[in-house]
Amino acid sequence: MRYDFDTVVDRRKTDCSKWSVGEGELPMWVADMDFRTAPEVIEALRERVDHGVFGYTEIKDEWYDAYINWWRERHGFTMEREGLMFCTGVVAAISSIVRKLTTPNENVLLLTPVYNIFYNSTVNNGCRVLECPLVYENGAYSIDFDDLEKKLSDPQTTLMILCNPHNPVGKIWDRETLRRIGALCKKHHVTVISDEIHCDLTDPGTGYVPFCSVDDDCRSNAIMCMAPTKTFNLAGLQTAAIYVADPVLRHKVCRGINTDEVAEPNAFATVGAIAAFTKGGEWLDQLRGYIAENKKILYRYVEENIPGVSVVRGEATYLCWIDISAIGPSREVAAFIRKATGLYITAGAVYGKGGDGFLRINIACPRQTLLDGLQRLKQGIDAYMAGKNR
Repeated sequence: MRYDFDTVVDRRKTDCSKWSVGEGELPMWVADMDFRTAPEVIEALRERVDHGVFGYTEIKDEWYDAYINWWRERHGFTMEREGLMFCTGVVAAISSIVRKLTTPNENVLLLTPVYNIFYNSTVNNGCRVLECPLVYENGAYSIDFDDLEKKLSDPQTTLMILCNPHNPVGKIWDRETLRRIGALCKKHHVTVISDEIHCDLTDPGTGYVPFCSVDDDCRSNAIMCMAPTKTFNLAGLQTAAIYVADPVLRHKVCRGINTDEVAEPNAFATVGAIAAFTKGGEWLDQLRGYIAENKKILYRYVEENIPGVSVVRGEATYLCWIDISAIGPSREVAAFIRKATGLYITAGAVYGKGGDGFLRINIACPRQTLLDGLQRLKQGIDAYMAGKNR
């Protein structure tokens, strides 16, 4: 079956956060696709709606099987059933875990620039963000392991939140990099939360490495957070999972999410996840191909039409990281582009140290929307530079 990713879906007036913008504005910011989800998922949800009774919901065996089978078949990693827990969202899980596993004023280490809500989950729970900036050289990112170990060795550092794959730079961490992270965290008694929500959104032919699959150091000292929400555009269903291999750590996490009341599904949360992971494989493969082509269009357009700007060549996510360090500060440039053209993209500065010379753009949209956005991007930067050089 050939799936349709070209039809433009009007999302205004649907209480959609992404499209809560002014008339004529084009939002390409938050990590939320403009595609309808897989028809197989829609059909499963429709059947649930047709039943007409939406009472309290339990987690059934099919939910566990869906996650276990998907990760085994897609990612070569087998999770034990007892290690899996339902949660209403990855952010909800991370915030709950920070609350449960830390005390106020302890450090939570982040590899920056990184997903900005990690800062909220840390600061809102009384902890301090300890930034370990990624090294950016020749258009690619890597980790300064000397700096990482120095910061992990601080007795006040008790948690590390890892983004795997990494948002916003689109980096897939290889097995050896993850092994080194795991060994250092184990050595210095720092627990790892690995946010793997973007793991299925890799370029065709490219996989990712589940953190807990690397070795015993990683498996015994980590909490993996996963969901079908980014992959299948289901964020509104509030459905996610946590995997913890170590039984003692698992107990703490379980108590945390239950204390915070984020461990129970609504009537559609498990239905959508099961359908996605059991019937959505072909849809996802076609989606990955479509997004990969959108990336190529973006790379080519920027290279040919916007001097002084380049795009980091990431292998994962549908979020592209645009280097505007030669143009101006990201908050100023992003605000100018939105005011001048209506294009709403994200200033890199919100992602912490190392982000200020960049913009993040979401390209998970029909091709005509992407081309509209690219034209606005060029117009905005051209106008910004014209005013700067006046």
